[in-house]
Amino acid sequence: MHTFFDSIGLGRVKTARQSERLLRDVISRFDKRCIYKDEYGIIHAEFSRYYAPDLGVTVCGELDTEGSFHPEYSFPFYHAKTVSMKQVVDYEKHGARDSYGGICEDPRIGTSVIFFLSNLGDYMVEKDQHQLESKPVPIRFSALANKGTIVLPIYKTAVEEEEGLRAREEYLKLVAGAREGDEEAIEALTADDMNNYNILSKRVQTEDILSIVDTYFQPYGIECDIYNICGNVISCQKVQNSYTSEKVWKMQIEACDVFFDLCINEERLEGEPMEGSRFRGVIWLQGFVEYRREI
Repeated sequence: MHTFFDSIGLGRVKTARQSERLLRDVISRFDKRCIYKDEYGIIHAEFSRYYAPDLGVTVCGELDTEGSFHPEYSFPFYHAKTVSMKQVVDYEKHGARDSYGGICEDPRIGTSVIFFLSNLGDYMVEKDQHQLESKPVPIRFSALANKGTIVLPIYKTAVEEEEGLRAREEYLKLVAGAREGDEEAIEALTADDMNNYNILSKRVQTEDILSIVDTYFQPYGIECDIYNICGNVISCQKVQNSYTSEKVWKMQIEACDVFFDLCINEERLEGEPMEGSRFRGVIWLQGFVEYRREI
């Protein structure tokens, strides 16, 4: 079983027999199917079934010459509705199975963003038709969490909000300049980092880190598509998984000015989300790349 099946309300599927029954249900009663051929001429198929709005399971495998399907792996998915960013994406095949990861750069986060490509079939079709180009494409990020906590927001006055927005815009301008080799921008960023470090070092001695840092988005552990985040809850909705009747929270989150959708099993969430609160937890990041479409 995939580690994050619990996130979409499949926490009661635990044994091998229960897992096999679930995968048979996906294959026999699929809502979406995608078939494609790889560079070696092998035919692959993806079967997806929804168990709640935008949430479900995908089973991937090979089709033999007689049309029989041989499952290779499965994963839970959450198809986000929010376009998170528009960037150039590089792809890398995972070594152990026929799945891909994507990587892109975004100055708002300050690090390379690596994600699990959830619409592999679309990518392979584009690749087969030689339609892939090195140009920015819309990406919809979704996050699956097995554990999380709702925390209070940081109170800010209107003046503080405006000052924070101006500071953020100035920071992004400096980052853009530094990437183009502007020495003044590089020096300004270095000075800002040192100043922020000194301020944080003093404040953290008497204040909780969550009262200082509003949001963050940082890599977590040794898996490249796992992140530790704290983000503002923009909206939230509770849905029910039709297979297990477990409740799942769906939330739109903003972290470091990046918007994405997140889901978590109600039983794994401490606190009740509401607009204006914050979510803190470890997530598995998926990305749905919109090919041949403009924002």
